[in-house]
Amino acid sequence: KLSDLGVDIMEAGFPIASQGDFEAVEAVSREYRHLTVAALSRATKLDVERAGHSLAKAAKPRIHTFIATSDIHLQYKLKKSKEQVLEEACKAVTLARTFTDDVEFSAEDASRTDMDYLEAVTKAVVAAGARTVNLPDTVGFSLPQDYAQMVSRMVKAVEGTGAVISVHCHDDLGLAVANSLAGLAGGARQIECTVNGIGERAGNAALEEIVMAIKTRGDVLPYTCGIEAAMLNRASKLVSAAASFPVQYNKAIVGRNAFAHESGIHQDGMLKNATTYEIMTPESVGVNKTSLVMGKHSGRAAFKSKVKDLGYELGDNALEDAFTRFKTLADRKKNVYDEDIEALLDEGIATAADRMKVVALTVIAGTMGPQSATLTLDIDGRHETTQTTGNGPVDAIFNAIQKIVPHKATLELYQVHAVTEGTDAQAEVSTRLAAEGRSVTGRASDPDTLVASAKAYLAALNKLTARGARLHAQAG
Repeated sequence: KLSDLGVDIMEAGFPIASQGDFEAVEAVSREYRHLTVAALSRATKLDVERAGHSLAKAAKPRIHTFIATSDIHLQYKLKKSKEQVLEEACKAVTLARTFTDDVEFSAEDASRTDMDYLEAVTKAVVAAGARTVNLPDTVGFSLPQDYAQMVSRMVKAVEGTGAVISVHCHDDLGLAVANSLAGLAGGARQIECTVNGIGERAGNAALEEIVMAIKTRGDVLPYTCGIEAAMLNRASKLVSAAASFPVQYNKAIVGRNAFAHESGIHQDGMLKNATTYEIMTPESVGVNKTSLVMGKHSGRAAFKSKVKDLGYELGDNALEDAFTRFKTLADRKKNVYDEDIEALLDEGIATAADRMKVVALTVIAGTMGPQSATLTLDIDGRHETTQTTGNGPVDAIFNAIQKIVPHKATLELYQVHAVTEGTDAQAEVSTRLAAEGRSVTGRASDPDTLVASAKAYLAALNKLTARGARLHAQAG
């Protein structure tokens, strides 16, 4: 989907971090020959070599190496002098150039680095062969005017070399997009960003917000990019489903309420002229009007057409599975909205590789407790059934899963919202489980809130157990 969107460079992984990341970079390199594929590495020999080997099949390989440059990182994290860091940065770039001519260097925590030192590092790594110098606002500390000044100074420092200055901003103060755009004004010509703004802590600069700011405010942002804006909404939903990470309702551009108008004054203006309260059209970012054309009498051809209209591409087997689930949903729900179909398809994408699935669930609840749940799971093709009680129906369901699949995970989040309006709306449930210092999320939808709850909990548990199995296999 990133390829379809038109991104120029895809940072596909951190090869030294795990075998999985190494294989991910290899796989992306093999398949997407027209894209620049980047591999991340610390400024160490082992990291750079691992990154280089992962890119062996890439048509346009890039090694992105980094080291921290701020005083606070040098003193407390690296415990190294400025001279040592400068030397290691240049050595890493020089080594990376033996694998590819396209080398990017990042000065981690650039926004809190002494500017004279940052300029010295920037000039040195460019002299060593870096074609791109990235200036991360690693902890989201910068204000736009400060960030623009820093970028402008480094642009001047490399003037005449052909090197590009890049920006990479975090959203700790809610300024990642603002700082990225300020970096453009300062002369940066590459923006590092993520779909939905996902990322460390409060996240990174959101690709969709940057793209639409440039497209909407060309009067003061005279820049171009190759992103197909009409695909932004579909990319957002796909990333949200794959990561089981919901997009907040009022998220700019891709949030569910981004083009919703509730105020009477706003609605009156919209009826007279949409531009009174919309600075972009829903269609410009791939948001379609909700329709009620699908139902239990709809056939495969109509469903296939709807799936395509919504921006999904499914193989024959996946399409048949989705159609079967759609028919089941249509039998249970009077009106099937586009959002219902999107939820159904996204769940299929997110759980395609799950080894544990809900087969049957019966819950007895009410004021005269205790509440009980009878649950059947399919685990690698084998059915297991149990009955448990709990402090409420959801607790009983989760206890049943715990009994069939013993684990020590802690439930950190349980959240329910309706996919559409009406009493027969599908419930979309999000869960987050934590175990051994790692948190994972699961998401599922169903007209029955309790069934959705079981599926969402199991979706998160699938991720935890899959990771454990991979670690066990690697250790073996």
